[in-house]
Amino acid sequence: MGSTAEKFLEDSEVKAFEPNHRRIINYNMGKYHTAVARGTARLANLETAKRKAHVVKWRVMENLDKFLPEFEANFQRRGGKVIWANDVVEAQQEILNIIEKAGARKVVKSKTMATEEIHLNEFLELNNIESLETDLGEYIVQLLGQKPYHIVTPAMHLSKEDIAKLFNEKFGTPIDATPDQLAAKARELLREKYLQADVGITGANFLIADNGGVALSENEGNTRLNTTFPKIHIAVVGIEKIIPSMADLDLFWPLLATHGTGQNLTVYNTILTGPRQPNETDGPEEMYVILLDNGRTDLLAQKDQRQGLYCIRCGACLNACPIYQNVGGHTYNTTYSGPIGSVITPHMRGMDEFKHLSYASSLCGRCTEVCPVKIDIHKMLLLNRRDAVKSGVVSTPEKWGWAAWKTAMQSRKLTDFLGGGMKNFLLKSLFKKSWGKYRKMPVVAEKSFAQQWAEKNGPAEKD
Repeated sequence: MGSTAEKFLEDSEVKAFEPNHRRIINYNMGKYHTAVARGTARLANLETAKRKAHVVKWRVMENLDKFLPEFEANFQRRGGKVIWANDVVEAQQEILNIIEKAGARKVVKSKTMATEEIHLNEFLELNNIESLETDLGEYIVQLLGQKPYHIVTPAMHLSKEDIAKLFNEKFGTPIDATPDQLAAKARELLREKYLQADVGITGANFLIADNGGVALSENEGNTRLNTTFPKIHIAVVGIEKIIPSMADLDLFWPLLATHGTGQNLTVYNTILTGPRQPNETDGPEEMYVILLDNGRTDLLAQKDQRQGLYCIRCGACLNACPIYQNVGGHTYNTTYSGPIGSVITPHMRGMDEFKHLSYASSLCGRCTEVCPVKIDIHKMLLLNRRDAVKSGVVSTPEKWGWAAWKTAMQSRKLTDFLGGGMKNFLLKSLFKKSWGKYRKMPVVAEKSFAQQWAEKNGPAEKD
């Protein structure tokens, strides 16, 4: 077992038995589940909508080589620039080139998992460029020096008391400040940053092929400020975020909102089709879209698992997952945590280092049930396990252990020869640490069923 897997197990054990973490997450998850149940109940035919969304995303992935150039051509027609980035290094360097060419020193960012994926804040800091998160949750975890806990609600693991304490230490606000007072303080601090920033960086919820649009959804209004005041706007977007047409937003926006936060529709929904035009009063002078691959085409090549690219990043599967609720988002040590992260991360960052995430599942199927685009998530996890074994990415003890088990199970004589005492000894010796630390190990009967049958009824007749 590699160091990443060992760290996952160690961190999981700590977090699962941390009462304060459990209290905060149970409270926040409870509010989420109530809101989502209310939100999805308003959709006329949820299952039909989910099936339709699945088909649209299937069509996109099967024709990605046509939709991406269509988006590029339409976006460039209005003065936008598209840059293709194969990996993290290319994406970082292209963004740095744009910033340095403009002589910029200050960047404001809205919430975007794609920039977390390429470690953009850390990269810009190394190059003496100030990068400030403007989404309130992202701003809070940036102040703490942490990574986002959740792909939709970055500070889900913090209570209002935790945040009040942080603001008291950083900005001198009252230790008993209310959430409204804390939000007002953050707004006061961030507003001037928009005016000072040279570059605004966002992600995108969807890229629209037929008009070259970049669709952005948010609840705070910070993304609109990021894309309005700075002279340069850079959108960093995974290549899987494409949808065929504007008409598809009628389907995807409500699905994203209801499954992400329980809203009918996110508060602010914006479609940008390029830099400011001569007849327009606001917007950036230059707009770039960085189309990020970073392992996505590797996942696309996996016919059985390419469904993972259908994901619209609503976070529903994280909130439904009993493993995620117990071990928390930071434990995964990946940009994308929870069930969908466990599906896509081994393909994007290497099966050898991250195959263990595909085993961090009870396979209850709840993630598949709640997915708004009907990704068969728990099946994808099983397929990842299959691929790990087929490719030989297993430890030597695991390989020899299962080989011995298979040999024994295929032979009745050998199975009976290893009596209950020997089997119980092997269970305690080999699996007590991994399977039995917090539970009683099963006790195998002294005699097998076949032996008991023979004693009661005599040896079975052979054909």
